[in-house]
Amino acid sequence: MKQINEIYLKKRIREWLHEDMPYGDITSEYAIEDDNIGRVSVIAKEDGIICGLFLAKYIFEACNSDIASDFMVEDGAYIKRGQELGTIMGPMKGILQGERLFLNLLQRLSGIATASSKYKEAIKGFHTRIVDTRKTTPGLRDLEKYAVKVGGCHNHRFSLSDGVMLKDNHIRASGSIKSALVSIKEQIPHTMKVEVETENLEGVREAIGAGADIIMLDNMSRKEMVDAVSLIREKSAHITIEASGNMTLERVRDVAKTGVDVISVGAITHSVTALDISMKYL
Repeated sequence: MKQINEIYLKKRIREWLHEDMPYGDITSEYAIEDDNIGRVSVIAKEDGIICGLFLAKYIFEACNSDIASDFMVEDGAYIKRGQELGTIMGPMKGILQGERLFLNLLQRLSGIATASSKYKEAIKGFHTRIVDTRKTTPGLRDLEKYAVKVGGCHNHRFSLSDGVMLKDNHIRASGSIKSALVSIKEQIPHTMKVEVETENLEGVREAIGAGADIIMLDNMSRKEMVDAVSLIREKSAHITIEASGNMTLERVRDVAKTGVDVISVGAITHSVTALDISMKYL
């Protein structure tokens, strides 16, 4: 959980709770007494990789500091349908106030971690890394990228401030790969790498000549990728080669065989299905 800013997380949790009960939880307020102490079980309703259990502490403590959680598994564990993951105990008003927020996040992150684990397994045996993209839910990027790592894959940059990635619209707006890279390299720190998105072998040649540190092969056919990898390796053993564009679970193993170093997959975060998890009163 190193990449999660705890202060910022607590602030967002309070905002999310406010969104869910801007004027309080009317149902619990009128139906449940303040001294009603109870316990609920967190139960998996399908198989997958669990991720986000640590959020229980922050969410339920924000509702009532007397609520405690006790889980039998940790983030990254493979869980099975019907398995009890743990319990949440304390004032029932607070538990019910935080229930939906906790489950929404837990299910979303577990869905991402589960998808990530499948992509990792798909390229087993190759040196290639699967990485995520910036195609994340606004406000949830750090949590979603955490889930990617829990599932076994890796993170690309977290924001536009993290590194230079010269994409097609940058290139068109600046005139060419070469002109853009000349301007960029005059201004960035010497410690910062430059990635260039290419769509064909002509772009690959230009990126090599302009001094790109990372070359992305975007939406290329398998043959184009094989030719591009060969061309890049003839010129340099130090350029990182990334493949991107429609990288489905069924396709990534074949792409890894081309010799690319990295495969970036937007689907890990933007197209996953939430893992079904529930909470039941005991």
